[in-house]
Formats: sequence, structure tokens, C-alpha cells
Amino acid sequence: MVSRATAFLHSSISQSPYLNTISFLAMNHQRLLFLAMILSIEAAQLASAQVRCQNNGNYTRNSAYAVNLNNTLSDLSRNVVDTGFYNASSGNGTDTANAAVLCRGDVQLSECRDCIGEARENLLRSCPYQKQAIRWDERCMVRYSNASFYGEMETSPMWYLWNPYNTTDPERFVEVLRGLLDRLRNNAADGGTLRKVAAGNESGPAFQDIFALLQCTPDLTKEECSSCLINANTNIPASCDGKRGCRVMSPSCTLRFEIFSFYNETRLREFDPLPPPSPPAPTPPPSSSGKGDGNTTRNIVIIVVVSVVFSLILGVSAVIWLGKRKTQKSKQVLYKNVDEISTVESLQYPFDTIKTATNDFSEENKLGEGGFGSVYKGKLQNGQEIAVKRLSRGSGQGLVEFKNEVLLLAKLQHRNLVRLLGFSIQGMEKLLIYELVQNASLDHFIFDKRCHTHLDWERRYKIIGGIARGILYLHEDSRLKIIHRDLKASNILLDTEMNPKIADFGMARLFRQDETQGNTSRIVGTYGYMPPEYIIRGQFSIKSDVFSFGVLVLEIISGRKSNNFRSGDNVEDLLSFAWENWREGIAANVVDPGLRSGSGSMSEMLRCMHIGLLCVQENAGERPTMASVVIMLSSASISLTVPSEPAFYFSGGGYTPRRSHYSSRERESSVNILQSRASVADQSDHSSNNDVSITELHPR
Repeated sequence: MVSRATAFLHSSISQSPYLNTISFLAMNHQRLLFLAMILSIEAAQLASAQVRCQNNGNYTRNSAYAVNLNNTLSDLSRNVVDTGFYNASSGNGTDTANAAVLCRGDVQLSECRDCIGEARENLLRSCPYQKQAIRWDERCMVRYSNASFYGEMETSPMWYLWNPYNTTDPERFVEVLRGLLDRLRNNAADGGTLRKVAAGNESGPAFQDIFALLQCTPDLTKEECSSCLINANTNIPASCDGKRGCRVMSPSCTLRFEIFSFYNETRLREFDPLPPPSPPAPTPPPSSSGKGDGNTTRNIVIIVVVSVVFSLILGVSAVIWLGKRKTQKSKQVLYKNVDEISTVESLQYPFDTIKTATNDFSEENKLGEGGFGSVYKGKLQNGQEIAVKRLSRGSGQGLVEFKNEVLLLAKLQHRNLVRLLGFSIQGMEKLLIYELVQNASLDHFIFDKRCHTHLDWERRYKIIGGIARGILYLHEDSRLKIIHRDLKASNILLDTEMNPKIADFGMARLFRQDETQGNTSRIVGTYGYMPPEYIIRGQFSIKSDVFSFGVLVLEIISGRKSNNFRSGDNVEDLLSFAWENWREGIAANVVDPGLRSGSGSMSEMLRCMHIGLLCVQENAGERPTMASVVIMLSSASISLTVPSEPAFYFSGGGYTPRRSHYSSRERESSVNILQSRASVADQSDHSSNNDVSITELHPR
């Protein structure tokens, strides 16, 4: 970094005709500012090494695994070769220690070895007893595990780091960047078994060049490398939107772009394959005189030069003509078929690939089924498990909703949102490919008598917090304000560590940051989770999702469904039951009996119930924002306001809004809608494993 910055400064001085210091500073003000930006960014990059101690078991100080791990790590820096990649393992069976290193493709060998040595010591200090860990920094990556990972593509965990400066023309910048990354991705994936790295630059807006470097571990296949980099590319909009630079790092691949040259181009060229030797020039025939020899030689040179130049002109013209024709043709096809999803076209999977992965959508692979189709478990050729949402041809979700979900999820990246891997279209078939979330959906655990015991209060509280952070990201932290409109227990998936992931964005709506409310005549969602202003007047806002979240909180605490609740001999709704018990000072009656007898904090449970009741108030303006909810959940010292009655009450004839500011016609309409929903819910009540998107659709 220092050498590049010094060279940049030296070039500024040498190019300036002024020796006077003041004159030099005045003439090179912008260059010095740019140099300062480079120095600050690269200093931050070097100082921001990231360590992840992963949950794959622990070991003790003098165990066999500890000995094997030390032996494996001690050989890494010594044995790494000029290509920057090395893997090793020690031991047998469950005590085997596997490790690998990957230095950035432009780093010198000595610098690579220094980085590995530093990373090794840092990992052992930061993760003293974890069997699996990884460390990234600007120059290298070091990882180890008790599980074999050689030749396995892994995109998790993932680390992001972004340039603090914004671009002046984001749309043009993204357009140029996308083309550059696509080109470099193909070049990197085409690398051999020793190196898979590519770097280059393109001219961007405001006369700025965009530089990028992409790299995979060379143990991956071409397809796996490409898939890993595509996955890294899809994380750029969420983490680095509008920024001049970004780094996305995963165990199997890395990606970085900046508006300055951050890599050693000379070092990268050292590994470029040598061009094939030129064929020997034809031997000219002998001439009878020296003058004739000179003329002949000169004529041959002229002919050869003219021929080469003419050939180059023809070649360049042909390439330009073919390129324009191909571009025009591809644009025509693109705009004709998938105009609205062109921004995520690189995520498209061949339909046959997904068909094979799901065993031709066999019943054995089916995970769930809902109003918009079925969800299947699949496994790609690289071993990655996926969940495939196959939209039914007669479903309410047509091409518009399908593209809506693709566009949304391609731009959304958060640990509490289900991650979109790609999509596929063939004829009437429309598929969405997601990460497979190993455990079932939340409703499978909290409403099933056999499974709800797996959720103690600590896990339930973690789930509530994760859902809240996911919704907050949608409302405030993502590029666009997004209203989910179908938050419910079956749309919350749980991973292996019981972390919640919000799924099903088919009904989501995008808002500009200055928009606060929308209206619709098509009411979609699920009975029991929708607020009154949405059911009666078709009005939705971020407070609609807040209401749904409040219902979820009460369900998680009580272990009971909001729309199918029985208290003794009486049938009522969960919201009324929780409100009445809270008002009478006996809120503990609402808590799941399994939690009451457990070790969880009852005061924490009752505080969460209080927050839930604040979220389901009838007046949307009285409900808190998700930002406030996250703060309430994270700090017990913040006082909570007294909630008003929930939005609905149950009275023999059906559900009705509590307050009188709705007209009689609106109140009657709400009763009819909710009664019809209740009958449908009673007939089709079921839960589904990993139901990535199961949505009930009922027109108003």
C-alpha cells in the first residue's frame, strides 16, 4: 500500500513544473485529496481483518485434535507456493484437522507468507478452542476445520467491507460495474487448478475508472467458481449500494472493486500464460547484388507490414460488427422476454439443472405446499442443498409477482432474511431457488406439542429479536422501504442454530423512502395477522408489518395460534385473551406452560408480551416503529407506554373492530371478510416444513 501511494505522490511531483511547495499544493490539490482517500481506505482495509469462530464443536488444550491442528497450521506459511494457495491436513477420523490458505493473486510470496503467519497466530488467540475458524484480511485468507472442505464450495460465513464514499452517478456506476464483474468472473472461473483470479478495469462515470479483482480457491470447478462469484455479486447491492468500493469475502471466493488501482498488475501478469511462439519468417530468395538484397528486404518488410495492418483492420472491424450485432440481438431477446428482471439475469439457472436437483420434483422431495405452489428440496451437482419454489400455473402469483420477488430478494441480504440463490423460467414454469433452511418453519415448532419443547425461552427470545431486526432492515436499512404484507409463523424459517429467516416476498410492496402509506383493492395475506385498516380500507404501511409482528410475538410467548384459540370452554382470539389477562394483572396465564416451568425470565416474557400488545393496537399511529421495537427488546431500562385494546374482539358472530371510527358499512364488511377467512382457515389449517413461500390469497 505504501509503495503504491508513494509512487502516486512521486508521479504528481515529477509531473509538476513547479518546485515551489505552495504552487505544488495548489496545482495538485485534487490529487492529494485522492491520495489521502486511498491511504485512509487501504489503511482501514489492512486494519480490519475479520475472524469468525464457527460453531462446529470445541476441543481441549492437549487433545489429539489440538496436536493435529498445531501441526497443520505450522506448515502453512512454509509450504505455500508462488500461486498463493495451499491446503493440508493432519490426523485421522474425527480428530483430523484440515486447513487451507489463499493469498490475493497479486501478493508477493514473501508478503503472502507473512500474512499467513500473522493470521495463524491471530486465529489461535481469537478462537482458542473452536474446531472451525476463518480469518480474512486484505492480503490473505486462512481457515481450518475438523470437517474436510477441499473441493467444496462454501459461501458462508460472508464478510463485507465498503468504501465510505458514495458515487456521483450510481446508476451508471452500477451498469459499468456489472459488465466488468461479469467479464472478470468468466476469466477467473476459466483459471486452472493452480490459480483462479482475474483483475481489470473499465471507464466509469465522471471520468473515473473502476478497478476490480475476483478470485476463487483453485480447488473449485469452473462452474463452482462462477456460482460462488455470482453469489458474492448478489450481495453487492445490499451492503455496498452507491459506494465507490466494496469487498465481499467468503471461504471459497472473494470480490473487490474500487475507483483506484489497488492491485499489483505486474505481479498478476507474471502468471499469465505465455503466448505461443510466432512462426519463423520465410527466408527470402538469394539476390545477385547487395543493392537488390536491400530492395528485396525492404519490399518484403513493406508487404508484411501492410498485410498485418490490413488483417488487423479487417479483424477489428469484424469483431466490432459482430459485437454490435450480438449486443443488439441479446438486447432484443432480453427486452422481449425478461425486461423487468434484467438486473438479476446472471442468477438464472437452467431449468433442467433444477429439475435434476429435485429428482423431477418428486413427492419425496416436497417440503410444503400453499396457494402459490409447492416447495421442493434439491441438491445441485456441487453438493449445495437448495429449496425450490415451483409456482403453480393456475396460482394467483403471475409473472409480475414472480419478477417482483426476484427483484426484491436479489437486492436483500440480511442474516434474518431467506437468501435467494437464483431463478428459472421455462414456458409456463417459474421457479425460485433459495438457500435451504435446514429446520422447519416457526409454526412447526411453536404449535406442535411434540416440537415446541425444543424452544426454551432463550431461543424464543432470540427468534423474536431476529424477526424484529429482519423487519427493521426491510423498513429502514435496505435500499427501498419494503412492506412484507404476509408476516406469519409459517413464513419464518429456522436454520440449524434456530436463527429466524423471513421468507415469502411474493406479496411485498416497495415504497420510496418518502412514502408512508399505500392503498389496494386486492387484499392479500393471512387471517389473524392483518390489521383492521388493511382489511377494511385496503390501507397498508410499515405499521401493517408491525401489527403482524405483534401477533407473532404473542404466538411465540403463548405457543398458541391467534386464529384458532380456545380458553377453557370459550372460543376467543389470542389478542383479546392476552389483553384481558394483562389488564387484570395475571398476564402469566398467557405464557406457554412449558416456559412457566422453565428457567427463563418471567419478567422478560411479560415485557415481550407488553411490546406485542403495543404492536397490535387498533390505531396504526399508536403502534411503535420497528426501530423502537428493537430498542425496547435490547434494553430493559426503557419504559413502555400503556397499550390500548387490540384491534379486534371475538363475539360469537365473528371478529369485529373495537372502535367506532369505522362506518357501519365498513364494520359489516370486516365481519364478512373475517368470517369467510375463518371458515377457509378451519378447512385448510396446516403447517409445512421449510415452506419458503406459502401465502393465502383472498380477493376483497
